[in-house]
Parts: sequence; structure tokens; C-alpha cells
Amino acid sequence: MFAGTGAIIINNVSNGVITHAGIALTFGLIVLAMIYTFGDVSGAHLNPAVTVGFAVARRFAWREVPGYVVAQVGGAFAASGLLRALFPSDAKLGVTLPAGAEMQSFTLEAVLTFLLMLVILNVSTGAKEKGITAGMAVGSVIALEAMFAGPICGASMNPARSLAPAVVSGIWSICGFTSLLRCSAGGWQCWHAAACAKKAAAQKYNRKQHHEKAKCPVYLRSQQCPQPDGRGVPQLDLR
Repeated sequence: MFAGTGAIIINNVSNGVITHAGIALTFGLIVLAMIYTFGDVSGAHLNPAVTVGFAVARRFAWREVPGYVVAQVGGAFAASGLLRALFPSDAKLGVTLPAGAEMQSFTLEAVLTFLLMLVILNVSTGAKEKGITAGMAVGSVIALEAMFAGPICGASMNPARSLAPAVVSGIWSICGFTSLLRCSAGGWQCWHAAACAKKAAAQKYNRKQHHEKAKCPVYLRSQQCPQPDGRGVPQLDLR
């Protein structure tokens, strides 16, 4: 939140020095850095849609979801509040304003959130990890989506990212409804993404188990080789 929306604000006050490409890369790079920094501590979700997606995929405990969401929304408001103090002359604070129709932005956000969740759930091995490829894949997808969809819908993909700047800046007359739409998009779309990603991951896992079992000697299959249902053996790394 702080780095991404901060890049938007600084781009405005510096007459476009950072550029749209620079803003998109900032969003992607900060997520990449946070995954490698806090991935094995908290999962570096940073996004309520990601937390709910992991819970739906049964890779994160539902009892922990409220605490994560409170922390994510609280962090977003803290970042927007600090940016307001640092740049009082900027009225928008990086608010995600639609360039076209509200439904156009809603549809784009829904598709972007779906793709983001699909990637996250397939490249990660758990809700708390920092694998070699996870950070690069997730950061790259965020930068890519912000690059091509940012000029139209803001490419939020994060309910907290849309909500906090709108509340702190007070621009509800312009974008309040859009922010609520994005919250809805992040909420219901992550369920769809989680279901699809879970199915794809399970299919990939089962194919890998079948392949490993086929290579394993019969006398070792019950102890050292993956079983069809995964019981009694560690889960295979999906990275």
C-alpha cells in the first residue's frame, strides 16, 4: 500500500517522473520483496482476497482469517494516513478511479483478481512460505496486470487497497461505489479462483504422485513413495 500508492502520488507531484510503467513495477516489486521477507512468517498475504482464497482452498485456517483481514485493512489505512501527512497537497492519495463505466472496471477487477489468485494458489506450496519461484511469479503477475489494466480500472485486485485511499481522501462522491464494487469483486471472485486453482493443483499433484509411484520399486511403495491419497508421506512440492 505505502510503496504502490506512494508511487502514484509521487508521480503526480513530480509531473510524471515515475511513469505508469514505474508505478506498475513498484506494485510488483514491493509484493515480491515482502514475500521473500515475511513469506515464512505470516505468508505475506497483504490482501484479504488472498487470505480468504487460501482458506477456501483449505490451506489456511478459517479461525485466523479475521485477524489477518483486520491487520491488512489496518495496514492499508495506516499507509494512506501516512501518505496524507507526507503529501497533504495530493487530493486523491492513489484512489483507484475508473476511466470508463463502473461495470467495465468491476469486470476487469474480477478477472484480474481471478488470475492473481490462480497464480498464487498454484505457485505456492502453503499459506506461509517463501519458495524460490513464488515471489517472482506473484510479483510479476501484479506488475503485468497493473501495467495493462491500471489505466482503465486502477488494477487494485485488493479490497483494502481500494477502500483505504477512498476513505482517507474523502473522495467517496467519485469512487466510493467503485471501491465497494472492487471489494465485492475481490471477495466473490477469490472463491471462484480458489476453487479452480485448487482443482488444478490437485490434478497436478495427483499426476506427479502417479508418476513417482510408477518409478518406485514395489517393495518401497508403502513406505517411501507417494500414495494416491497422499497418506503417510510428505506432500510433494508444487513449485
